[in-house]
Amino acid sequence: MNPSNPIPPDEPKSGPSNFIRDIIVDDLKTGKFQGRVHTRFPPEPNGYLHIGHAKSLWLNFGLASEFGGKTNLRFDDTNPEKEETEYVDSIMEMVHWLGYDWEGRLFYASDYFQQLYEWAVQLIKSGKAYVCDLTADQIRQYRGTLTEPGRESPYRNRTVEENLELFERMRAGEFPDGSRTLRAKIDMASPNLNLRDPVMYRILHAEHHRTGDTWCIYPMYDFAHGQSDSIEKITHSICTLEFEDHRPLYDWYVEQLGIYHPQQIEFDRLNLTYTMMSKRKLLLLVQNGHVRGWDDPRMPTLAGIRRRGFTPEALRNFCAAIGVSKTTGIVELGLLEHHVREDLNKRALRVMAVLRTLKVVIDNYPEGQTEELDAVNNPEDASAGTRKVPFSKVLYIEQDDFREDPPKQYFRLSPGREVRLRYGYFITCTGAVKNQAGEVVEVHCTYDPATRGGNAPDGRKVKATIHWVSAQHAVSAEVRLYDNLFTRENPSDAPEGQDFTANLNPHSLEILHDAKLEPSLLEAKAGAYYQFERLAYFCVDPDSTPGHPVFNRTLPLKDTWAKIEKRDKRK
Repeated sequence: MNPSNPIPPDEPKSGPSNFIRDIIVDDLKTGKFQGRVHTRFPPEPNGYLHIGHAKSLWLNFGLASEFGGKTNLRFDDTNPEKEETEYVDSIMEMVHWLGYDWEGRLFYASDYFQQLYEWAVQLIKSGKAYVCDLTADQIRQYRGTLTEPGRESPYRNRTVEENLELFERMRAGEFPDGSRTLRAKIDMASPNLNLRDPVMYRILHAEHHRTGDTWCIYPMYDFAHGQSDSIEKITHSICTLEFEDHRPLYDWYVEQLGIYHPQQIEFDRLNLTYTMMSKRKLLLLVQNGHVRGWDDPRMPTLAGIRRRGFTPEALRNFCAAIGVSKTTGIVELGLLEHHVREDLNKRALRVMAVLRTLKVVIDNYPEGQTEELDAVNNPEDASAGTRKVPFSKVLYIEQDDFREDPPKQYFRLSPGREVRLRYGYFITCTGAVKNQAGEVVEVHCTYDPATRGGNAPDGRKVKATIHWVSAQHAVSAEVRLYDNLFTRENPSDAPEGQDFTANLNPHSLEILHDAKLEPSLLEAKAGAYYQFERLAYFCVDPDSTPGHPVFNRTLPLKDTWAKIEKRDKRK
Protein backbone atom coordinates (compact mmCIF):
# COMPACT_ATOMS: atom_id res chain seq x y z
CA MET A 1 0.00 0.00 0.00
CA ASN A 2 1.01 3.60 -0.42
CA PRO A 3 2.26 4.68 3.03
CA SER A 4 1.34 8.31 2.32
CA ASN A 5 -2.30 7.34 1.83
CA PRO A 6 -2.84 4.15 3.88
CA ILE A 7 -5.86 1.95 3.36
CA PRO A 8 -8.29 2.28 6.27
CA PRO A 9 -8.34 -0.81 8.51
CA ASP A 10 -12.03 -1.40 7.87
CA GLU A 11 -11.61 -2.35 4.23
CA PRO A 12 -11.93 -5.20 3.90
CA LYS A 13 -9.99 -6.63 6.89
CA SER A 14 -12.43 -5.77 9.68
CA GLY A 15 -15.43 -5.21 7.47
CA PRO A 16 -18.05 -7.75 6.47
CA SER A 17 -16.79 -10.76 4.56
CA ASN A 18 -17.61 -11.47 0.94
CA PHE A 19 -17.57 -14.58 -1.19
CA ILE A 20 -14.22 -13.78 -2.84
CA ARG A 21 -12.60 -13.24 0.53
CA ASP A 22 -14.11 -16.53 1.69
CA ILE A 23 -12.58 -18.32 -1.32
CA ILE A 24 -9.17 -16.88 -0.49
CA VAL A 25 -9.50 -17.88 3.16
CA ASP A 26 -10.36 -21.45 2.12
CA ASP A 27 -7.46 -21.55 -0.36
CA LEU A 28 -5.07 -20.45 2.37
CA LYS A 29 -6.40 -23.17 4.68
CA THR A 30 -5.92 -25.90 2.06
CA GLY A 31 -2.54 -24.64 0.92
CA LYS A 32 -3.70 -23.94 -2.61
CA PHE A 33 -1.17 -21.73 -4.44
CA GLN A 34 1.29 -22.53 -1.62
CA GLY A 35 -0.36 -19.98 0.66
CA ARG A 36 0.14 -17.10 -1.76
CA VAL A 37 -2.34 -14.34 -2.63
CA HIS A 38 -1.38 -12.52 -5.80
CA THR A 39 -3.97 -10.42 -7.67
CA ARG A 40 -3.76 -8.04 -10.61
CA PHE A 41 -5.56 -4.97 -11.93
CA PRO A 42 -5.59 -5.22 -15.77
CA PRO A 43 -7.04 -2.03 -17.36
CA GLU A 44 -7.12 -1.51 -21.11
CA PRO A 45 -5.44 1.84 -21.90
CA ASN A 46 -8.25 3.01 -24.19
CA GLY A 47 -9.70 5.64 -21.86
CA TYR A 48 -9.58 7.02 -18.35
CA LEU A 49 -10.46 4.97 -15.28
CA HIS A 50 -13.98 5.59 -13.96
CA ILE A 51 -15.78 5.04 -10.66
CA GLY A 52 -16.49 1.41 -11.60
CA HIS A 53 -12.75 0.73 -11.67
CA ALA A 54 -12.48 2.04 -8.11
CA LYS A 55 -14.39 -1.01 -6.90
CA SER A 56 -12.04 -3.36 -8.75
CA LEU A 57 -9.00 -1.54 -7.41
CA TRP A 58 -10.37 -1.65 -3.86
CA LEU A 59 -11.06 -5.36 -4.19
CA ASN A 60 -7.79 -6.44 -5.83
CA PHE A 61 -5.43 -4.30 -3.79
CA GLY A 62 -7.46 -4.54 -0.58
CA LEU A 63 -7.68 -8.33 -0.50
CA ALA A 64 -4.03 -8.80 -1.39
CA SER A 65 -3.01 -6.33 1.32
CA GLU A 66 -5.19 -8.01 3.95
CA PHE A 67 -3.53 -11.38 3.39
CA GLY A 68 0.02 -10.09 2.98
CA GLY A 69 -0.07 -10.65 -0.78
CA LYS A 70 0.80 -8.68 -3.89
CA THR A 71 -1.06 -6.89 -6.68
CA ASN A 72 0.26 -6.23 -10.17
CA LEU A 73 -0.74 -3.36 -12.43
CA ARG A 74 -0.91 -4.82 -15.93
CA PHE A 75 -2.05 -2.93 -19.01
CA ASP A 76 -4.08 -4.98 -21.47
CA ASP A 77 -2.57 -3.20 -24.46
CA THR A 78 -3.61 -5.58 -27.26
CA ASN A 79 -5.65 -3.09 -29.34
CA PRO A 80 -3.28 -0.41 -30.71
CA GLU A 81 -6.02 1.42 -32.64
CA LYS A 82 -7.67 2.61 -29.40
CA GLU A 83 -4.76 2.85 -26.97
CA GLU A 84 -2.66 5.87 -26.10
CA THR A 85 0.20 6.72 -23.77
CA GLU A 86 -2.01 9.48 -22.31
CA TYR A 87 -4.35 6.82 -21.00
CA VAL A 88 -1.49 4.78 -19.54
CA ASP A 89 -0.16 7.82 -17.66
CA SER A 90 -3.59 8.79 -16.38
CA ILE A 91 -4.37 5.26 -15.16
CA MET A 92 -1.12 5.07 -13.18
CA GLU A 93 -1.79 8.51 -11.67
CA MET A 94 -5.32 7.55 -10.62
CA VAL A 95 -4.28 4.22 -9.08
CA HIS A 96 -1.84 6.10 -6.88
CA TRP A 97 -4.38 8.84 -6.10
CA LEU A 98 -6.85 6.24 -4.88
CA GLY A 99 -4.21 5.10 -2.42
CA TYR A 100 -2.75 1.99 -4.03
CA ASP A 101 0.80 1.07 -5.00
CA TRP A 102 1.84 -1.75 -7.33
CA GLU A 103 5.33 -1.57 -5.75
CA GLY A 104 7.24 -1.86 -9.01
CA ARG A 105 5.10 -4.66 -10.41
CA LEU A 106 4.12 -2.81 -13.58
CA PHE A 107 3.50 -5.02 -16.62
CA TYR A 108 1.98 -4.87 -20.09
CA ALA A 109 0.36 -7.58 -22.16
CA SER A 110 2.71 -6.38 -24.90
CA ASP A 111 5.59 -7.61 -22.73
CA TYR A 112 4.35 -11.10 -23.56
CA PHE A 113 3.67 -10.80 -27.30
CA GLN A 114 6.55 -13.12 -28.25
CA GLN A 115 5.57 -15.74 -25.66
CA LEU A 116 1.89 -15.54 -26.68
CA TYR A 117 2.92 -16.03 -30.30
CA GLU A 118 4.95 -19.10 -29.39
CA TRP A 119 2.04 -20.52 -27.42
CA ALA A 120 -0.23 -19.95 -30.41
CA VAL A 121 2.24 -21.93 -32.54
CA GLN A 122 2.15 -24.66 -29.89
CA LEU A 123 -1.65 -24.90 -30.18
CA ILE A 124 -1.40 -25.05 -33.98
CA LYS A 125 1.12 -27.89 -33.74
CA SER A 126 -1.16 -29.81 -31.37
CA GLY A 127 -4.09 -29.42 -33.77
CA LYS A 128 -5.91 -27.02 -31.42
CA ALA A 129 -5.76 -23.89 -33.60
CA TYR A 130 -6.12 -23.05 -37.29
CA VAL A 131 -5.94 -20.13 -39.69
CA CYS A 132 -9.37 -19.09 -40.96
CA ASP A 133 -10.13 -16.99 -44.05
CA LEU A 134 -13.72 -16.12 -43.09
CA THR A 135 -14.47 -12.44 -42.66
CA ALA A 136 -15.66 -11.09 -39.30
CA ASP A 137 -19.26 -11.04 -40.56
CA GLN A 138 -19.00 -14.61 -41.84
CA ILE A 139 -17.56 -15.79 -38.52
CA ARG A 140 -20.58 -14.29 -36.76
CA GLN A 141 -22.93 -16.00 -39.22
CA TYR A 142 -21.20 -19.36 -38.76
CA ARG A 143 -21.22 -19.00 -34.99
CA GLY A 144 -24.88 -19.93 -34.57
CA THR A 145 -27.17 -18.77 -31.79
CA LEU A 146 -28.04 -19.71 -28.23
CA THR A 147 -30.55 -22.24 -29.58
CA GLU A 148 -28.75 -23.36 -32.76
CA PRO A 149 -25.24 -24.84 -33.02
CA GLY A 150 -22.63 -23.15 -35.12
CA ARG A 151 -21.21 -24.37 -38.41
CA GLU A 152 -17.61 -25.36 -38.90
CA SER A 153 -15.43 -23.06 -40.96
CA PRO A 154 -14.48 -24.50 -44.36
CA TYR A 155 -10.86 -23.82 -43.31
CA ARG A 156 -11.11 -25.67 -40.00
CA ASN A 157 -9.41 -28.83 -41.21
CA ARG A 158 -6.32 -27.34 -42.79
CA THR A 159 -3.19 -29.33 -42.06
CA VAL A 160 -0.85 -28.36 -39.28
CA GLU A 161 1.82 -27.51 -41.86
CA GLU A 162 -0.51 -25.22 -43.80
CA ASN A 163 -1.65 -23.47 -40.63
CA LEU A 164 1.92 -22.93 -39.46
CA GLU A 165 2.91 -21.47 -42.82
CA LEU A 166 -0.11 -19.15 -42.99
CA PHE A 167 0.31 -17.99 -39.40
CA GLU A 168 3.97 -17.23 -40.02
CA ARG A 169 3.00 -15.23 -43.12
CA MET A 170 0.36 -13.39 -41.07
CA ARG A 171 3.13 -12.52 -38.63
CA ALA A 172 5.33 -11.35 -41.51
CA GLY A 173 2.69 -8.89 -42.70
CA GLU A 174 1.83 -10.54 -46.02
CA PHE A 175 -1.96 -10.23 -45.65
CA PRO A 176 -4.25 -7.21 -45.31
CA ASP A 177 -6.26 -6.38 -42.21
CA GLY A 178 -9.25 -8.62 -41.63
CA SER A 179 -8.31 -11.14 -44.31
CA ARG A 180 -7.36 -13.94 -41.94
CA THR A 181 -7.56 -14.86 -38.25
CA LEU A 182 -6.14 -17.56 -36.04
CA ARG A 183 -8.91 -19.45 -34.26
CA ALA A 184 -8.93 -22.02 -31.49
CA LYS A 185 -10.38 -25.39 -32.54
CA ILE A 186 -12.79 -26.29 -29.74
CA ASP A 187 -16.48 -27.10 -30.36
CA MET A 188 -18.84 -25.35 -32.78
CA ALA A 189 -21.81 -27.06 -31.08
CA SER A 190 -20.92 -25.97 -27.56
CA PRO A 191 -23.80 -24.38 -25.62
CA ASN A 192 -21.26 -21.73 -24.57
CA LEU A 193 -20.79 -19.47 -27.59
CA ASN A 194 -17.35 -18.44 -26.35
CA LEU A 195 -16.11 -21.99 -27.05
CA ARG A 196 -17.24 -22.02 -30.67
CA ASP A 197 -13.79 -21.67 -32.19
CA PRO A 198 -12.99 -18.21 -30.81
CA VAL A 199 -10.57 -15.89 -32.59
CA MET A 200 -7.12 -15.85 -30.99
CA TYR A 201 -5.28 -13.46 -33.34
CA ARG A 202 -6.34 -10.87 -35.89
CA ILE A 203 -4.32 -8.96 -38.47
CA LEU A 204 -3.96 -5.28 -37.66
CA HIS A 205 -1.37 -3.07 -39.33
CA ALA A 206 -1.32 -0.36 -36.68
CA GLU A 207 1.35 1.45 -34.69
CA HIS A 208 1.47 0.18 -31.10
CA HIS A 209 2.23 2.70 -28.35
CA ARG A 210 5.05 0.50 -27.02
CA THR A 211 6.09 -1.98 -29.73
CA GLY A 212 5.70 0.34 -32.73
CA ASP A 213 5.33 -1.64 -35.96
CA THR A 214 7.11 -4.76 -34.68
CA TRP A 215 3.83 -6.67 -34.79
CA CYS A 216 0.99 -6.66 -37.28
CA ILE A 217 -0.99 -9.45 -35.59
CA TYR A 218 -2.43 -8.94 -32.12
CA PRO A 219 -3.88 -11.42 -29.63
CA MET A 220 -7.50 -11.17 -28.54
CA TYR A 221 -8.19 -10.41 -24.88
CA ASP A 222 -9.49 -13.91 -24.15
CA PHE A 223 -6.23 -15.41 -25.35
CA ALA A 224 -3.90 -12.86 -23.74
CA HIS A 225 -5.69 -12.61 -20.41
CA GLY A 226 -5.24 -16.05 -18.88
CA GLN A 227 -1.75 -16.53 -20.26
CA SER A 228 -0.64 -13.16 -18.86
CA ASP A 229 -2.06 -14.19 -15.48
CA SER A 230 -0.14 -17.44 -15.79
CA ILE A 231 3.16 -15.76 -16.61
CA GLU A 232 2.80 -13.48 -13.57
CA LYS A 233 1.78 -16.40 -11.31
CA ILE A 234 -1.48 -14.69 -10.36
CA THR A 235 -3.46 -16.74 -7.84
CA HIS A 236 -6.90 -15.12 -7.97
CA SER A 237 -7.84 -13.46 -11.26
CA ILE A 238 -10.76 -11.26 -10.21
CA CYS A 239 -13.06 -10.16 -13.07
CA THR A 240 -16.51 -8.65 -13.42
CA LEU A 241 -19.54 -10.84 -14.11
CA GLU A 242 -19.58 -10.37 -17.89
CA PHE A 243 -16.50 -12.62 -17.98
CA GLU A 244 -18.21 -15.51 -16.21
CA ASP A 245 -19.14 -17.15 -19.53
CA HIS A 246 -15.54 -16.66 -20.67
CA ARG A 247 -14.08 -18.63 -17.77
CA PRO A 248 -14.32 -22.03 -19.54
CA LEU A 249 -12.26 -20.53 -22.37
CA TYR A 250 -9.79 -19.06 -19.87
CA ASP A 251 -9.38 -22.54 -18.38
CA TRP A 252 -9.22 -24.25 -21.77
CA TYR A 253 -6.25 -22.22 -22.98
CA VAL A 254 -4.07 -22.74 -19.91
CA GLU A 255 -4.98 -26.43 -19.72
CA GLN A 256 -4.21 -27.07 -23.39
CA LEU A 257 -0.88 -25.27 -23.03
CA GLY A 258 -0.08 -27.14 -19.82
CA ILE A 259 1.01 -24.01 -17.98
CA TYR A 260 0.42 -22.63 -14.47
CA HIS A 261 -3.33 -22.29 -13.87
CA PRO A 262 -4.68 -19.22 -11.96
CA GLN A 263 -8.26 -19.17 -10.68
CA GLN A 264 -10.68 -16.74 -12.32
CA ILE A 265 -13.44 -15.40 -10.03
CA GLU A 266 -16.22 -13.05 -11.12
CA PHE A 267 -18.03 -10.37 -9.12
CA ASP A 268 -20.72 -7.78 -9.79
CA ARG A 269 -19.54 -4.62 -11.51
CA LEU A 270 -20.52 -1.24 -10.09
CA ASN A 271 -23.53 0.44 -11.69
CA LEU A 272 -24.65 3.86 -10.43
CA THR A 273 -27.86 5.77 -11.09
CA TYR A 274 -27.49 8.87 -13.31
CA THR A 275 -24.04 7.62 -14.33
CA MET A 276 -22.65 6.35 -17.63
CA MET A 277 -19.95 3.69 -17.29
CA SER A 278 -19.27 2.77 -20.93
CA LYS A 279 -15.80 4.01 -21.91
CA ARG A 280 -16.92 4.05 -25.54
CA LYS A 281 -19.78 6.42 -24.73
CA LEU A 282 -17.64 8.50 -22.39
CA LEU A 283 -15.17 8.91 -25.27
CA LEU A 284 -18.02 10.15 -27.46
CA LEU A 285 -18.91 12.77 -24.85
CA VAL A 286 -15.31 14.01 -24.98
CA GLN A 287 -14.93 13.86 -28.75
CA ASN A 288 -18.26 15.60 -29.43
CA GLY A 289 -17.66 18.41 -26.96
CA HIS A 290 -20.45 17.58 -24.53
CA VAL A 291 -17.86 17.86 -21.75
CA ARG A 292 -14.53 19.64 -21.48
CA GLY A 293 -12.43 16.49 -21.40
CA TRP A 294 -11.92 13.21 -19.60
CA ASP A 295 -11.33 15.10 -16.35
CA ASP A 296 -14.45 17.25 -16.60
CA PRO A 297 -15.93 17.26 -13.05
CA ARG A 298 -19.25 16.00 -14.45
CA MET A 299 -17.61 12.84 -15.78
CA PRO A 300 -17.59 9.62 -13.68
CA THR A 301 -13.88 9.21 -14.39
CA LEU A 302 -11.59 9.16 -11.37
CA ALA A 303 -9.82 12.19 -12.86
CA GLY A 304 -13.17 13.97 -13.13
CA ILE A 305 -14.45 13.21 -9.65
CA ARG A 306 -11.06 14.09 -8.15
CA ARG A 307 -11.28 17.47 -9.88
CA ARG A 308 -14.82 17.87 -8.57
CA GLY A 309 -13.61 17.33 -5.02
CA PHE A 310 -14.41 13.70 -4.18
CA THR A 311 -11.78 12.22 -1.88
CA PRO A 312 -10.05 8.84 -2.29
CA GLU A 313 -10.97 7.99 1.30
CA ALA A 314 -14.66 8.52 0.52
CA LEU A 315 -14.45 6.29 -2.55
CA ARG A 316 -12.80 3.49 -0.62
CA ASN A 317 -15.39 3.76 2.17
CA PHE A 318 -18.15 3.67 -0.45
CA CYS A 319 -16.72 0.51 -2.02
CA ALA A 320 -16.54 -1.14 1.39
CA ALA A 321 -20.17 -0.16 2.08
CA ILE A 322 -21.63 -1.60 -1.15
CA GLY A 323 -19.70 -4.86 -0.81
CA VAL A 324 -19.24 -7.64 -3.35
CA SER A 325 -21.75 -10.11 -4.74
CA LYS A 326 -22.61 -12.29 -7.74
CA THR A 327 -25.80 -10.35 -8.49
CA THR A 328 -25.86 -7.48 -10.95
CA GLY A 329 -27.64 -4.47 -9.50
CA ILE A 330 -27.58 -0.70 -9.44
CA VAL A 331 -26.48 1.53 -6.57
CA GLU A 332 -28.06 4.88 -5.77
CA LEU A 333 -25.78 7.81 -6.58
CA GLY A 334 -26.96 9.31 -3.29
CA LEU A 335 -25.07 6.63 -1.36
CA LEU A 336 -21.77 7.62 -2.97
CA GLU A 337 -22.51 11.29 -2.30
CA HIS A 338 -23.31 10.45 1.33
CA HIS A 339 -19.84 8.97 1.83
CA VAL A 340 -18.24 11.98 0.14
CA ARG A 341 -20.12 14.36 2.45
CA GLU A 342 -19.21 12.32 5.51
CA ASP A 343 -15.53 12.56 4.63
CA LEU A 344 -15.59 16.22 3.62
CA ASN A 345 -17.48 17.13 6.78
CA LYS A 346 -14.42 15.99 8.73
CA ARG A 347 -11.70 17.50 6.57
CA ALA A 348 -13.12 20.55 4.74
CA LEU A 349 -12.34 23.98 6.23
CA ARG A 350 -15.38 26.21 6.72
CA VAL A 351 -15.26 29.57 4.97
CA MET A 352 -17.73 32.26 3.94
CA ALA A 353 -18.50 33.00 0.31
CA VAL A 354 -21.32 34.82 -1.43
CA LEU A 355 -22.20 33.47 -4.87
CA ARG A 356 -24.93 35.89 -5.97
CA THR A 357 -24.22 39.16 -4.26
CA LEU A 358 -26.46 41.76 -2.73
CA LYS A 359 -24.84 44.82 -1.10
CA VAL A 360 -25.63 45.58 2.54
CA VAL A 361 -24.74 48.96 4.08
CA ILE A 362 -24.68 49.18 7.89
CA ASP A 363 -25.59 52.83 8.35
CA ASN A 364 -24.56 53.17 12.00
CA TYR A 365 -21.23 51.35 11.64
CA PRO A 366 -18.27 53.77 11.85
CA GLU A 367 -17.04 54.97 8.47
CA GLY A 368 -13.64 53.53 7.55
CA GLN A 369 -13.52 51.13 10.48
CA THR A 370 -12.46 47.49 10.05
CA GLU A 371 -12.36 44.86 12.74
CA GLU A 372 -11.43 41.19 12.77
CA LEU A 373 -13.85 38.57 14.01
CA ASP A 374 -12.98 35.04 15.14
CA ALA A 375 -14.32 32.26 12.92
CA VAL A 376 -14.13 28.50 13.48
CA ASN A 377 -12.27 26.58 10.76
CA ASN A 378 -13.99 23.24 11.33
CA PRO A 379 -16.37 22.45 14.19
CA GLU A 380 -15.68 18.72 13.57
CA ASP A 381 -11.96 19.18 14.20
CA ALA A 382 -10.86 21.34 17.12
CA SER A 383 -7.24 21.10 15.96
CA ALA A 384 -8.16 23.08 12.84
CA GLY A 385 -8.30 26.18 15.03
CA THR A 386 -9.77 29.56 14.14
CA ARG A 387 -9.10 32.36 11.70
CA LYS A 388 -9.71 36.11 11.52
CA VAL A 389 -12.45 37.40 9.21
CA PRO A 390 -12.57 41.16 8.42
CA PHE A 391 -15.80 43.07 9.06
CA SER A 392 -16.63 46.54 7.73
CA LYS A 393 -19.45 48.93 6.96
CA VAL A 394 -20.35 47.44 3.56
CA LEU A 395 -20.99 43.73 3.19
CA TYR A 396 -22.17 41.26 0.59
CA ILE A 397 -24.91 38.75 1.36
CA GLU A 398 -26.72 36.25 -0.85
CA GLN A 399 -29.61 37.68 -2.85
CA ASP A 400 -31.83 34.90 -1.50
CA ASP A 401 -31.17 36.10 2.05
CA PHE A 402 -33.31 39.21 1.56
CA ARG A 403 -36.99 39.53 0.69
CA GLU A 404 -38.75 42.85 0.52
CA ASP A 405 -42.10 41.09 0.88
CA PRO A 406 -41.24 37.84 2.67
CA PRO A 407 -43.49 34.79 2.43
CA LYS A 408 -44.59 32.88 5.52
CA GLN A 409 -41.85 30.89 7.24
CA TYR A 410 -39.18 33.16 5.74
CA PHE A 411 -36.99 34.27 8.65
CA ARG A 412 -34.04 35.85 6.90
CA LEU A 413 -33.53 39.55 6.23
CA SER A 414 -36.55 41.73 5.36
CA PRO A 415 -37.69 45.25 6.29
CA GLY A 416 -37.89 45.63 10.05
CA ARG A 417 -36.51 42.15 10.78
CA GLU A 418 -33.42 41.38 12.83
CA VAL A 419 -31.01 38.55 11.91
CA ARG A 420 -27.62 37.34 13.05
CA LEU A 421 -24.52 37.69 10.90
CA ARG A 422 -22.39 34.56 11.19
CA TYR A 423 -19.58 35.27 13.76
CA GLY A 424 -20.65 38.92 13.68
CA TYR A 425 -23.49 41.09 14.93
CA PHE A 426 -27.26 41.33 14.97
CA ILE A 427 -28.45 43.61 12.18
CA THR A 428 -31.91 45.04 11.45
CA CYS A 429 -33.09 45.99 7.97
CA THR A 430 -34.22 49.60 7.66
CA GLY A 431 -34.80 49.87 3.93
CA ALA A 432 -33.77 48.93 0.40
CA VAL A 433 -32.60 50.68 -2.77
CA LYS A 434 -33.95 49.64 -6.17
CA ASN A 435 -32.76 50.19 -9.72
CA GLN A 436 -34.91 51.43 -12.58
CA ALA A 437 -36.15 47.90 -13.23
CA GLY A 438 -37.47 47.69 -9.69
CA GLU A 439 -34.83 45.22 -8.53
CA VAL A 440 -33.33 45.55 -5.05
CA VAL A 441 -29.64 46.38 -5.45
CA GLU A 442 -28.76 47.59 -1.95
CA VAL A 443 -30.07 46.94 1.55
CA HIS A 444 -29.61 49.32 4.47
CA CYS A 445 -29.37 48.11 8.04
CA THR A 446 -28.33 49.09 11.54
CA TYR A 447 -26.28 46.90 13.86
CA ASP A 448 -26.21 46.36 17.61
CA PRO A 449 -22.60 46.79 18.81
CA ALA A 450 -23.39 44.78 21.96
CA THR A 451 -23.98 41.59 19.94
CA ARG A 452 -20.43 41.04 18.69
CA GLY A 453 -19.82 37.33 18.28
CA GLY A 454 -23.48 36.66 17.55
CA ASN A 455 -25.03 36.78 21.02
CA ALA A 456 -27.24 39.43 22.61
CA PRO A 457 -26.49 40.35 26.27
CA ASP A 458 -30.20 40.80 26.94
CA GLY A 459 -30.90 37.25 25.81
CA ARG A 460 -33.06 38.12 22.82
CA LYS A 461 -33.17 35.54 20.04
CA VAL A 462 -33.33 35.75 16.26
CA LYS A 463 -34.63 33.07 13.93
CA ALA A 464 -31.98 33.24 11.21
CA THR A 465 -28.22 33.42 10.82
CA ILE A 466 -26.82 34.44 7.44
CA HIS A 467 -23.31 34.44 6.03
CA TRP A 468 -21.58 37.46 4.54
CA VAL A 469 -18.31 38.84 3.15
CA SER A 470 -16.80 42.27 3.72
CA ALA A 471 -17.03 44.14 0.41
CA GLN A 472 -13.77 45.99 1.03
CA HIS A 473 -11.83 42.78 1.57
CA ALA A 474 -13.68 40.37 -0.73
CA VAL A 475 -11.83 38.15 -3.18
CA SER A 476 -13.43 37.78 -6.62
CA ALA A 477 -13.61 34.21 -7.88
CA GLU A 478 -15.08 32.06 -10.61
CA VAL A 479 -17.41 29.41 -9.23
CA ARG A 480 -18.57 26.44 -11.28
CA LEU A 481 -21.79 24.86 -10.09
CA TYR A 482 -21.93 21.22 -11.22
CA ASP A 483 -24.95 18.95 -11.25
CA ASN A 484 -25.67 15.46 -12.62
CA LEU A 485 -24.59 15.06 -16.23
CA PHE A 486 -27.73 13.04 -17.03
CA THR A 487 -31.39 13.59 -16.22
CA ARG A 488 -32.39 9.91 -16.13
CA GLU A 489 -31.43 7.27 -13.60
CA ASN A 490 -30.46 5.04 -16.52
CA PRO A 491 -28.71 7.33 -19.03
CA SER A 492 -28.82 4.64 -21.73
CA ASP A 493 -32.62 4.58 -21.62
CA ALA A 494 -33.08 7.14 -24.40
CA PRO A 495 -36.35 8.13 -26.09
CA GLU A 496 -37.18 6.16 -29.22
CA GLY A 497 -35.05 7.16 -32.18
CA GLN A 498 -32.46 8.98 -30.05
CA ASP A 499 -29.19 7.99 -28.42
CA PHE A 500 -28.04 8.41 -24.83
CA THR A 501 -27.04 12.05 -25.37
CA ALA A 502 -30.76 12.92 -25.40
CA ASN A 503 -30.60 12.43 -21.63
CA LEU A 504 -27.83 14.98 -21.07
CA ASN A 505 -28.72 17.58 -18.46
CA PRO A 506 -28.64 21.05 -20.07
CA HIS A 507 -28.17 22.55 -16.60
CA SER A 508 -25.28 20.32 -15.50
CA LEU A 509 -22.96 23.35 -15.30
CA GLU A 510 -23.56 26.97 -14.32
CA ILE A 511 -20.61 29.35 -14.12
CA LEU A 512 -20.62 32.38 -11.83
CA HIS A 513 -17.86 34.79 -12.81
CA ASP A 514 -17.86 37.22 -9.89
CA ALA A 515 -18.56 35.42 -6.64
CA LYS A 516 -17.18 37.11 -3.53
CA LEU A 517 -15.08 35.17 -1.03
CA GLU A 518 -13.49 35.95 2.30
CA PRO A 519 -9.81 37.00 1.88
CA SER A 520 -8.39 33.78 3.36
CA LEU A 521 -9.21 32.13 0.02
CA LEU A 522 -7.09 34.43 -2.15
CA GLU A 523 -4.20 31.94 -2.40
CA ALA A 524 -6.22 28.73 -2.03
CA LYS A 525 -4.28 25.79 -3.47
CA ALA A 526 -5.61 23.59 -6.27
CA GLY A 527 -7.25 20.48 -4.87
CA ALA A 528 -8.01 21.99 -1.45
CA TYR A 529 -11.42 21.19 0.06
CA TYR A 530 -13.76 23.78 1.59
CA GLN A 531 -17.27 24.09 2.86
CA PHE A 532 -18.84 27.39 1.86
CA GLU A 533 -21.02 27.84 4.92
CA ARG A 534 -24.74 27.33 4.33
CA LEU A 535 -24.08 26.60 0.63
CA ALA A 536 -22.11 23.51 -0.40
CA TYR A 537 -18.77 21.73 -0.46
CA PHE A 538 -16.26 23.11 -2.95
CA CYS A 539 -12.84 22.21 -4.31
CA VAL A 540 -10.21 24.51 -5.80
CA ASP A 541 -9.86 23.83 -9.53
CA PRO A 542 -6.47 23.55 -11.29
CA ASP A 543 -7.57 26.41 -13.57
CA SER A 544 -6.97 28.79 -10.65
CA THR A 545 -4.37 31.50 -11.19
CA PRO A 546 -2.60 33.69 -8.60
CA GLY A 547 -5.13 36.12 -7.19
CA HIS A 548 -8.06 34.61 -9.07
CA PRO A 549 -9.18 31.28 -7.63
CA VAL A 550 -11.62 28.96 -9.40
CA PHE A 551 -13.89 26.73 -7.33
CA ASN A 552 -15.90 23.65 -8.30
CA ARG A 553 -19.02 22.78 -6.38
CA THR A 554 -18.51 19.22 -5.18
CA LEU A 555 -21.91 18.59 -3.59
CA PRO A 556 -24.69 20.55 -1.88
CA LEU A 557 -24.80 20.24 1.91
CA LYS A 558 -28.13 18.42 1.95
CA ASP A 559 -27.69 14.68 2.41
CA THR A 560 -30.92 12.88 1.55
CA TRP A 561 -29.30 9.46 1.96
CA ALA A 562 -28.39 10.16 5.58
CA LYS A 563 -32.01 11.12 6.28
CA ILE A 564 -33.25 7.91 4.65
CA GLU A 565 -30.75 5.93 6.74
CA LYS A 566 -31.95 7.54 9.98
CA ARG A 567 -35.57 6.93 9.05
CA ASP A 568 -34.91 3.27 8.31
CA LYS A 569 -33.10 2.79 11.64
CA ARG A 570 -36.10 4.19 13.51
CA LYS A 571 -38.46 1.64 11.93
